[in-house]
Amino acid sequence: MKILTFNIRCDYGQDGNNNFEFRKPLIKEKLSKEKPDVICFQEVLPHVAAWLKETLTDYYVVGVGRTETYEGEQMTIAYRKDILNLMEFKTFWLSPTPHIPGSRYEIQSDCPRTCAVATFQSNSNKIFRVYNTHLDHISSSARMLGLNQLRNYICSENDKVKLPCILLGDFNAEPDSPEITEFNKTAGMVDLTTSIPVTFHDFGKEDNFEKIDYIYISNDIQANSILAWSDCINGVYLSDHYPICVDITIK
Repeated sequence: MKILTFNIRCDYGQDGNNNFEFRKPLIKEKLSKEKPDVICFQEVLPHVAAWLKETLTDYYVVGVGRTETYEGEQMTIAYRKDILNLMEFKTFWLSPTPHIPGSRYEIQSDCPRTCAVATFQSNSNKIFRVYNTHLDHISSSARMLGLNQLRNYICSENDKVKLPCILLGDFNAEPDSPEITEFNKTAGMVDLTTSIPVTFHDFGKEDNFEKIDYIYISNDIQANSILAWSDCINGVYLSDHYPICVDITIK
């Protein structure tokens, strides 16, 4: 299967030639060509979610807004109708009260942060979980808390029913940061993106190149290949992040 993490960029009309309306054709063409089985989007505003549902006709598209009224940005997961059956979908907040919508850690930014969790069954009867998240963009300590919460949540789920799992998204932290260094000690989870030097490029602005997007897999999944999508046509990119696509086999 092909799994993709894709920060699609909040669309407030702030990006000139790379506004979402100009990126739509490139996004649609790329996804139609590559046909990932699961696509994990970050920074999806409601009108972008509506476009994804209208455009990705071969997929079901699910997500929950991060505010207390379930509005605003969401972690969105799209999955192939012909390949996968969704067994469970839920969203929790990265906070001391994960089941209270809009909750957050006091030390983080004003933006609530969430994780969307989907449990899938493939048409070859393989069952696995996908965790899609976007960590705080300001506080390293909040990112550390968020990653610890994610680690504990994954362990708790595995204590109930152990399944192969994939954790991915925009972590807003470089590989040598304290939070990533600490999370890399997690037993049984492997970072597949170590060979990818840049994921955030700010629409080609070299001064802003950063590696902040990740894909982790449990050790019962085999990674066959991984690639950052760096497509650019006449200065128009897929997003200000390179989407990362991994081809996996569940053992």
